Amino acid sequence: MNENNLFRINTGFLINQTVGAYREFDIDAPYIEDESKNIFEDVLATVRISRVQQGILVSVKATAKIETSCCRCLEPFQQVISCEFDELYAFHLRQNADADVFLPESGIVDILPLLLEYLTIEIPIKPLCDEKCRGLCVECGQNLNLGSCEHSAEKA
Repeated sequence: MNENNLFRINTGFLINQTVGAYREFDIDAPYIEDESKNIFEDVLATVRISRVQQGILVSVKATAKIETSCCRCLEPFQQVISCEFDELYAFHLRQNADADVFLPESGIVDILPLLLEYLTIEIPIKPLCDEKCRGLCVECGQNLNLGSCEHSAEKA
């Protein structure tokens, strides 16, 4: 089974339910990849789909890991990324004419594009392997987390 199918959710059973009805479930995917080739690993998402007056509300809380490099010492490490978002899929009704997103006739919504967007937004611009990372020596390039060099000793 294609991993991306995990993120296609059939909401049809909620359409005729009363307002307030919901279902909550977890999605566990080994990895997902966006168009920029960012690979998010160990993706865990809790999804709640709720019947609301205007349509179907999808609420997602997710975590994932991404391989990146520390901006100070340049060592590779896995960064944990978290995000949460809500998306309203409105019914095709006159009073919802100004809605941004409408519920597809099939009742199936694909949350993968939104999840990728929100995870990507959470990638730090300057990732740090550790808040106490000492970085590299500006003279010789020695990783100061692994040990001192003669240049760092001179400055002390």
